[in-house]
Amino acid sequence: MSNNPIIVFEGIEGSGKTTLINLLSKYLKKKKKIFIKFREPGGSKNSEKIRKFILNNKSNLNYKTDLLLYLASRSENYEKLIKKNYKKKIILIDRFIDSTIAYQHYGMGINKSLILKINKFILGNIKPDLTFLNLVNKNNLKLRLKKRVNKNKYDKFAFSFYNKVQKGFKKISKNNRKYIIVNSNNSIADNKKLLINTIKKIL
Repeated sequence: MSNNPIIVFEGIEGSGKTTLINLLSKYLKKKKKIFIKFREPGGSKNSEKIRKFILNNKSNLNYKTDLLLYLASRSENYEKLIKKNYKKKIILIDRFIDSTIAYQHYGMGINKSLILKINKFILGNIKPDLTFLNLVNKNNLKLRLKKRVNKNKYDKFAFSFYNKVQKGFKKISKNNRKYIIVNSNNSIADNKKLLINTIKKIL
C-alpha cells in the first residue's frame, strides 16, 4: 500500500462515518502527516455548488439526474483535488465510488455497469486503498436522524430505502480485504481504537 493512500469512509446516514473521518484527521495532524480531506458530493469549489443543488430539500430532480450530478461532482474533485495530490498526500474522502453503487444501484435500481463505466471514465485506475464501512441498526439510525437540525433530502427517505442501501454496502464489502467493517452501534471510543490501530498498521 502507498505511504499516501486514499482512505474512504462509507455508510448510510447516521452511521458515524463523518465522526470517524474527523477523528482520523485529528490523529494525522497530531502525527504531522500531510493529508487532504473532502466529502462527496462536495469537496472542490464547483463540487460544493453541485452538492447544494442535489441535496436541496426543494429539489425534485429525478434519480438519473441525481446520478449524473454526483458523477459531475466527482469529476471536478478528480481534476481539482485527487489528481494533483494522488500519492503525494494522504487523501481522506467522506463517501466515494461505493456510495454511488450502494445508493444509485442497490437503492434506486440504476444499471451497475453504467455507473462503473462512467466512474472509470472519470477516475481511470484510481481506487481507494482502504475503506471503512460504518454499519448502523434501525433504532440508532432513527435516533440520529431525529437529532439532526438541518436535514437534506437524503435524510428523509423511508427506512426500507436505507436498508436496501446498507445491504448493498455489505455486498460490496463481502470478501474485500480493503474493507474494514465498523459497528457504529458500539461506542465512539471503541471505534476510534479500531480506526487508529488499523491506520498504524498501514502508515
